Amino acid sequence: MAPPMSAGSFLSRLKAEGLTVVEVGDWEHHNRNHKGPWGPVHGVMIHHTVTSGSRRTVEICRDGYSGLPGPLCHGVITKDGRVHLVGYGRSNHAGLGDDDVLRAVIAEKALPPDNEANTDGNRHFYGFECENLGDGEDPWPEAQLDAIERAAVAVCRHHGWTARSVIGHLEWQPGKIDPRGFTMAAMRDRIHERLK
Repeated sequence: MAPPMSAGSFLSRLKAEGLTVVEVGDWEHHNRNHKGPWGPVHGVMIHHTVTSGSRRTVEICRDGYSGLPGPLCHGVITKDGRVHLVGYGRSNHAGLGDDDVLRAVIAEKALPPDNEANTDGNRHFYGFECENLGDGEDPWPEAQLDAIERAAVAVCRHHGWTARSVIGHLEWQPGKIDPRGFTMAAMRDRIHERLK
């Protein structure tokens, strides 16, 4: 059982990995905790936003939209490699996913196919939304991929997790395709190398 790190520790860990961090408003207290608990935490989930334009992307991820209130993640990773902190605590990013996948993440084993949506992921995962149209053609600049890697490593270092604790939304919830444009296997390889 891993309690979430404090907001201050989250910020410090990200900066310690060499990331440029932008604090957006009162991010430390912006959350959905009134809807249920946050924690124990077991992993990091990576998403793409299906948006373009950093400012608009950050606003949507902080405020949400009709039918899905914000925050929609903890950090927004824009194409320039900056991490914009928009919330801390429970956030609307993971939704319902597969309990078998969660068990594999906890055990740090290979992931089974995600074929159920029966478990609250918002409770158990740190979430990073990454600015990208998600059409398979919008590029992923190296600065952004590097920031995704470093952000995941920052969380894994704190909790003593391996790269197997980092998953994509598409590996958690049936029907999801994000992130699209790079593979989570390749990203986990990068994370593994940095953690060594």
